[in-house]
Amino acid sequence: MSVVGIDLGFQSCYVAVARAGGIETIANEYSDRCTPACVSFGPKNRSVGAAAKSQIISNAKNTVQGFKRFHGRAFSDPFVEAEKSNLAYDVVQLPTGLTGIKVTYMEEERNFTTEQVTAMLLSKLKETAENVLKKPVVDCVVSVPCFYTDAERRSVMDATQIAGLNCLRLMNETTAVALAYGIYKQDLPALEEKPRNVVFVDMGHSAYQVSICAFNRGKLKVLATAFDTTLGGRKFDEVLVNHFCEEFGKKYKLDIKSKVRALLRLSQECEKLKKLMSANASDLPLSIECFMNDIDVSGTMNRGKFLEMCDDLLARVEPPLRSVLEQSKLKKEDIYAVEIVGGATRIPAVKEKISKFFDKELSTTLNADEAVTRGCALQCAILSPAFKVREFSITDVVAYPISLRWNSPAEEGSSDCEVFPQNHAAPFSKVLTFYRKEPFTLEAYYSSPQDLPYPDPAIAQFSVQKVTSQSDGSSSKVKVKVRVNVHGIFSVSSASLVEVHKSEENEEPMETDQNAKEEEKMQVDQEEPPAEEQQPQTPAENKTESEEMETSQAGSKDKKMDQPPQAKKAKVKTSTVDLPIESQLLWQLDREMLGLYTENEGKMIMQDKLEKERNDAKNAVEEYVYEMRDKLSGEYEKFVSEDDRNSFSLKLEDTENWLYEDGEDQPKQVYVDKLAELKSLGQPIKTRFQESEERPKLFEELGKQIQQYMKVISSFKNKEDQYEHLDAADMTKVEKSTSEAMEWMNSKLNLQNKQSLTMDPVVKTKEIEAKIKEVTSICSPIISKPKPKVEPPKEEQKHAEQNGPVDGQGDSQGPQAAEQGADTAVPSDADKKLPEMDID
Repeated sequence: MSVVGIDLGFQSCYVAVARAGGIETIANEYSDRCTPACVSFGPKNRSVGAAAKSQIISNAKNTVQGFKRFHGRAFSDPFVEAEKSNLAYDVVQLPTGLTGIKVTYMEEERNFTTEQVTAMLLSKLKETAENVLKKPVVDCVVSVPCFYTDAERRSVMDATQIAGLNCLRLMNETTAVALAYGIYKQDLPALEEKPRNVVFVDMGHSAYQVSICAFNRGKLKVLATAFDTTLGGRKFDEVLVNHFCEEFGKKYKLDIKSKVRALLRLSQECEKLKKLMSANASDLPLSIECFMNDIDVSGTMNRGKFLEMCDDLLARVEPPLRSVLEQSKLKKEDIYAVEIVGGATRIPAVKEKISKFFDKELSTTLNADEAVTRGCALQCAILSPAFKVREFSITDVVAYPISLRWNSPAEEGSSDCEVFPQNHAAPFSKVLTFYRKEPFTLEAYYSSPQDLPYPDPAIAQFSVQKVTSQSDGSSSKVKVKVRVNVHGIFSVSSASLVEVHKSEENEEPMETDQNAKEEEKMQVDQEEPPAEEQQPQTPAENKTESEEMETSQAGSKDKKMDQPPQAKKAKVKTSTVDLPIESQLLWQLDREMLGLYTENEGKMIMQDKLEKERNDAKNAVEEYVYEMRDKLSGEYEKFVSEDDRNSFSLKLEDTENWLYEDGEDQPKQVYVDKLAELKSLGQPIKTRFQESEERPKLFEELGKQIQQYMKVISSFKNKEDQYEHLDAADMTKVEKSTSEAMEWMNSKLNLQNKQSLTMDPVVKTKEIEAKIKEVTSICSPIISKPKPKVEPPKEEQKHAEQNGPVDGQGDSQGPQAAEQGADTAVPSDADKKLPEMDID
């Protein structure tokens, strides 16, 4: 079973797997652990990753990058409006109102959703992991920024589904970093001790995130998060791009922003320059040849000047740091360490700002690029039953406060309450109790729109169906379970109606008594709900379900229920009935569309595969042309006649010309047939060369075998002890087989020596190998037959064991003599002579 963590970055992606007792970051086909978040569309196929990045300039209109932030966003979203001007490709409004990406694919205009493009990237990462692991990849954990809203998270989940992945958890990037940091720490405080507070600062290419986490042994709890959703490495790149656009405009009279390709080239060079300035404070050059209108441009920049231009960006570093401290109610002295990750934290001025704020030396124990994906892989291993991982519980937080709004039957208008305040623990469930006679609707929304990097605070509408009044006409109690799940997505997960039945049985303790006790427990164990949520007529419940607390909060303002919560009702029974819930989620793809996109992704993967096979077949023809043309005047020269070489060379030249003309774009089978045609001419030449290389070695091996067997035959005829046990008839077979083999070898060698190298060989290596095998199979079993061992008579053996050495010889001679006697099977009357023999 594969366990994969995916860091789905704005600019680049990483994949890590848990195996061999550790976490390993996977390298792609270019032996690079970083895969660019880039998809390029062509007339025949798609390119993803490094292959797509190489087309950013040449295929600018159809190469898509920076699409991560379009998840769950409408085309009218101010963020999308602001991004349009920076994109080389076109974004369009889809029929659903969402942002679509317009490209030319397979020579026709196509509009793709953000989910589809992300799924293409995920499919590539999945393929990369499968190539290394040599097994299918399905289960994964995918990272998302901690500031993603419900709509954005659901959009990423849909993308994983389109790519054929089963996302076990959408993990906040800073939480993944915290897990990668904490799980290997052996010195964390015990559970009963004061936790260790660590700040994690992640500034990537597009965004800036900060979180404070409390660590105990085997436990990680996120205390607070803060962020700047647009501050990242690309903002610093933009400063340089704008500077050089202005400078080159004055110096060379160029309007760079009017030409997409020129702007993209300048962006690439500015990014390289920014990285160089992180390590070098001196003046650095920027030069681009044939930049625009065949003009070469050049300029210089140094770190000091660059930082002056970035003053307003650097001023945005501190506010999230201050915010996260305020939210967690901690002081700077309470912070144990400040860990930094992300590419943009390599900028010296950014590091200095963070260090100065906390008055601490920054810690860089984590891999700045790979910490997120390593944390995701660890989380996937924890969630997977196939891996045994150290127990480590993770409690995340709700980034934005979530409220519910509903129509109140007792009051005109609507009522609302905040069910999950900011930084509330997640995943988490709560049970709210309503009193209703008919179906009702709950509207979920973010209660602090001003803190939201998203224009619409709405989350979803949930309609609770089939609500009926009690048999006596009174309002029914409806328990509604609301939940923020492991993905950080809010939902009304279930609803049930409590039916009250009269009973003649003995009085039993009432539900309201238990509820009162549970309410007390709730108020002790966790945050007390705001006063306006606690209605005396509404009982509260607290349940534990799969390690996540459920708390009941008063959600009803129905004035008909005026009895106190601890009142006892005699002789009643209750039962619950599950109620259906209809959900209307903001910007959610429906199941039908999701199925269609999944099917389309499968078709596009197949098309890419077919195109790859076609290109491979074409490349095979081209490689064969170059290889044979080179070898015909090299190592194959002696093995082909002058006429054949000239005609074959002409054929190769014609094929090369055809490849760059009519053969530029042909079906796979045409290239396969063309290669077969060339090989029919070239293979005999190649075979003659290979035979001439291998034949002498095999003849030498056969000759050695024959010599060896002839020596054995000679020794046998001389009646040497070593072979005297062999049967004469068998040795005649050996002699006959050896003689035939020698005669065959001499005959073939003579014929081959007379044969021209340009002709097919008289004898082939397969025949020589067969002859060696034939001779060996006949001769080896005969000559390797062991000598029979004859035991001495039992009486003599017994005498030797009892009386020791024969004829009073020393201890060292006796056993050796007995052993020799056994080996040579000498008669008993010769025993007395044995000690006089030389025994080795």
